[in-house]
Amino acid sequence: MAGADGDDSLYPIAVLIDELRNEDVQLRLNSIKKLSTIALALGVERTRTELLPFLTDTIYDEDEVLLALAEQLGSFTSLVGGSEFVHCLLPPLESLATVEETVVRDKAVDSLRKISNEHSPVDLEAHFVPLVKRLASGDWFTSRTSACGLFSVCYPRVSSTVKAEIRQHFRNLCSDDTPMVRRAAASKLGEFAKVLELEYVKNDLIPLFTNLASDEQDSVRLLAVEACVNIAELLPEEDLEAHVLPTLRQATEDKSWRVRYMVADKFSELQKAVGPEITKNDLVPAFQNLLKDCEAEVRAAAAHKVKEFCENLPDDGRETIIMSHILPYVKELVSDTNQHVKSALASVIMGLSTILGKDNTIEHLLPLFLAQLKDECPEVRLNIISNLDCVNEVIGIRQLSQSLLPAIVELAEDTKWRVRLAIIEYMPLLAGQLGVEFFDEKLNSLCMAWLVDHVYAIREAATNNLMKLVEKFGAEWAQNTIVPKVLAMANDPNYLHRMTTLFCVNALSEACGKEITTKLMLPIVLKMAADQVANVRFNVARSLQRIGPVLDDTTLQSDVKPILLKLGQDEDMDVKYFAQEAMTVLALA
Repeated sequence: MAGADGDDSLYPIAVLIDELRNEDVQLRLNSIKKLSTIALALGVERTRTELLPFLTDTIYDEDEVLLALAEQLGSFTSLVGGSEFVHCLLPPLESLATVEETVVRDKAVDSLRKISNEHSPVDLEAHFVPLVKRLASGDWFTSRTSACGLFSVCYPRVSSTVKAEIRQHFRNLCSDDTPMVRRAAASKLGEFAKVLELEYVKNDLIPLFTNLASDEQDSVRLLAVEACVNIAELLPEEDLEAHVLPTLRQATEDKSWRVRYMVADKFSELQKAVGPEITKNDLVPAFQNLLKDCEAEVRAAAAHKVKEFCENLPDDGRETIIMSHILPYVKELVSDTNQHVKSALASVIMGLSTILGKDNTIEHLLPLFLAQLKDECPEVRLNIISNLDCVNEVIGIRQLSQSLLPAIVELAEDTKWRVRLAIIEYMPLLAGQLGVEFFDEKLNSLCMAWLVDHVYAIREAATNNLMKLVEKFGAEWAQNTIVPKVLAMANDPNYLHRMTTLFCVNALSEACGKEITTKLMLPIVLKMAADQVANVRFNVARSLQRIGPVLDDTTLQSDVKPILLKLGQDEDMDVKYFAQEAMTVLALA
């Protein structure tokens, strides 16, 4: 398949043209994905003079193909001859940065940002900056949105004259008629602020920030909140008071819940950016407003930040601020009408105990924990139980144990199997905190009940749970408490429960050690080799393979080998296969 003129050297381009014109999208996609291979075959000069012009002229394809192309070109520098020729990659990427599909434009911008660093300062001004200007003044909003992501990567490395032009283009885009462009500018405002000289942050960016934060579109205003963090980090405190805080106060009371949600979501970052004094005077009242917001989504986002907000308060007045200004609102949220709000609070509230200390925890937080342990929503109870270690450090878990037990039992028997699964995963943590006596008395029976749950995932998790409990409480405890109950299931009429015995033996053998495995567990496993159900028999073979390394050679030869030989002659193909595999692995064949 030579090229049209019979020259074999044109083969890769000719093939690529054919493949990119093929109706099969997957074929076109595959050909784009092997571009680097084609470029290597062509060499750097022909890649620059033939391949890149062809790709630039051929950008009319499926979004999936264009996305792959935009990604490939970002790592093409060495294939065009290094940084000296990197500007050759700009034309195809410029075309990709103007297409309609957002993900393609974003990927093209990512690649342009990546290769901008590979331009020398001279090439940056000669080739890259003109591209940014063309995009920024393009007729279609698509090119203008793409330009927003490129200002910050070229600004630090250009002359002061060009910097002034770049700032002017950014100003224009911040007041663009199209909301999508203003949104893109707002999303890059903070990033651009970081590379600007402080005087221009104050004189140029603050007015833009104020305007965007008052934009008629809430999608623009909420992105200005994100920029607020970056700008606040750059300004001295007196400028914050004058330029940023009025806008921030306005955002916390914005008519759109999405903007207020964004403030709540970014609250910890804002708090660190503005410092302790402004936090005390301005952010505490703002946080109170968010905690009692009329929209549940905003309250939930604020509730998520309660612990972090309290941790970051200035040391000197932290306890007073929390007790007087935050805790009353937290108490309200404990009985909120929305379960997502209660669940968000439950995931962090336990962390307040380490901040407030033992006395405050017992007097003020304990009643809240107890109320949440009785909440009708399983996620709330689960979030409290999963964070018990915080309280255990401060007051010990005994204070909670009486209320803890009913909550654990309810979760353990919840109709949703995922809730049961979650509580199983916390059981080793609980066991370690409650101690072996409390566990044996109150929770042991629950752990055994999970082994016969009708959902396989629960039975599997319960088996792993037993192994972790043995590691925590020791082999002697296992011998007296767990192993007899597990082995008793070997006689259960339900074959699934008999198989659970084998799974438990697999999990427990290593933790229990050679003696318990040989004396107590092995005889039961060997006995089960005669089970009527083939699934049980082949799991016996698998169990023997698993516990074999724990046993001594004499036991393997005298007890295990005869059973595996017998199973190796079984009428069931699976039993035969697993028996033979066990013989090979244990070197008994």
